[in-house]
Amino acid sequence: MKRSDNFSKGVARAPHRSLLKALGFVNEEIGKPVIGIANSFNEIIPGHMHLRNLVQAVKDGIREAGGIPMEFNTIGICDGTAMNHIGMKYSLVTRQIVADSIEATAMATPFDGLVFIPNCDKIVPGMLMAAARLNIPSIFVSGGAMLAGTYKGKKIGLSDVFEAVGKVEAGLMTEEELAEVEDVACPTCGSCSGMYTANTMNCLTEALGMALPGNGTIPAVYAERTRLAKRAGMQIMEVLKADVRPCQIMTREAFENAVAVDMALGGSSNTALHLPAVAHEAGVELTLDDFNAIAEVTPQLAKLSPSGSYFIEDLYAAGGISAVLHRLAMNNRLHEEAQTVALVAQGDIAKAAKVLDENVIHRWDDPVYSTGGIAVLKGNLAPDGSVVKAGAVDPEMLVHSGPARVFNNEEDAVAAIMGGKIVAGDVVVIRYEGPKGGPGMREMLTPTSTITGMGLGKDVALITDGRFSGATRGASIGHVSPEAASGGTIGIVEEGDIIDIDIPNRKLEVRLSSEEIARRKAQLKPYKPQVTGYLKKYAAHVSSAAQGAIEIYED
Repeated sequence: MKRSDNFSKGVARAPHRSLLKALGFVNEEIGKPVIGIANSFNEIIPGHMHLRNLVQAVKDGIREAGGIPMEFNTIGICDGTAMNHIGMKYSLVTRQIVADSIEATAMATPFDGLVFIPNCDKIVPGMLMAAARLNIPSIFVSGGAMLAGTYKGKKIGLSDVFEAVGKVEAGLMTEEELAEVEDVACPTCGSCSGMYTANTMNCLTEALGMALPGNGTIPAVYAERTRLAKRAGMQIMEVLKADVRPCQIMTREAFENAVAVDMALGGSSNTALHLPAVAHEAGVELTLDDFNAIAEVTPQLAKLSPSGSYFIEDLYAAGGISAVLHRLAMNNRLHEEAQTVALVAQGDIAKAAKVLDENVIHRWDDPVYSTGGIAVLKGNLAPDGSVVKAGAVDPEMLVHSGPARVFNNEEDAVAAIMGGKIVAGDVVVIRYEGPKGGPGMREMLTPTSTITGMGLGKDVALITDGRFSGATRGASIGHVSPEAASGGTIGIVEEGDIIDIDIPNRKLEVRLSSEEIARRKAQLKPYKPQVTGYLKKYAAHVSSAAQGAIEIYED
């Protein structure tokens, strides 16, 4: 019995069929497999504005293969336009809304299979979470990456615009030049052009086995992206026939493959939130310790924007994620038996691939960074862990000690940075921006990019219980857990306390005795964010960043 028989078969379903006919269904269609299409199209995100075209290609593929498509929508916000104001408090929380809305729609509507069409930051992991919960045959096809812009003969992306703001503040660029950068940095639709969070997660849908080869790197404006969407529509019918479910694909081995690819790419630090959250929904335990363990044996092979001069379009031309999988497989760092929606093993995809440009995807014996691109640091300042994009840190800042400059919110920190109050050697501490304290764990690209743009990227570190955009580079350490709002050590750091950062040895410490830390914590007042509506509900149920900032409800 198909799930869709619940609204198409038998006398009792006559009212259901009547409603289907109100949608335009004819008798010849009713009874065929019904494929839901979870579309995140909207007109507020450049990465989503073109998704209607891809949905049509998916529908064509489904019909070509004998199925009936039914499209529905979910929400999405643009992290770029939400940055550095109250809107960013609502970014991470939408991951849950995306998952919940798709779950509700797909449980109320008995689809036989699902095609997920995301593209940007929280939508991709939110849809992966929904796929794991529902566990019906599913496939992902994303909107694809934006092409890079060009300014004075150099490729640029969104992160360059943020850094240009810092250059203006430091007198290194004129406002007229900033306007020129602003005009050319985002030239097409698609998810922003670097290895930021959206593109990292789209790449990892391939590594998890939930998308066809090419999904992570084919640019949004290429006809090949439309053809991929049509193939995904056809392939979901094959996945349905084989009755392969997401939780058969998203196994422990698949998540280890995804983390390995993440390390090789030097992807966004936000994956340390999203992959554990998706794994939780799939019934797989994935911890920050797993990230460190895999990083130790997986070198970073690609250095893409914001930490390098290459962009997603260059990774695509170099062979894409399949080529990265090839590198991993050839060095015994891939679970080759892992299943995929292509209905072949991950190892088969890897072996058929080639690296076409070793300047973009380096050889194993010539990595851009000796360990994985992401590191988890622990110590008395972050007993449960903190996260840094190690491969994007200048060598001079891999080990650093300096006085804490303490701020209780992002706005105050930005004002101090732009006001010239932060100097070489400082360690900027931004707290009460965690999942509970923010609430919502804001991304903070403005302070990090301003520090870099002002020429302080090799001299100033930034530590927070919040998080960073995938477009961040430099000694930016986020996800400090426990967070200040939960009584974490970051909440008792005082102006001038010396902070020791040792990324190679995975350490983050404040130079205080355990007795002094205990004394200060005893004096720390309970913190309760002054919020209403959805943020109040979110703050009441969200877990630590070290657990993926998932929502937890008592049984």
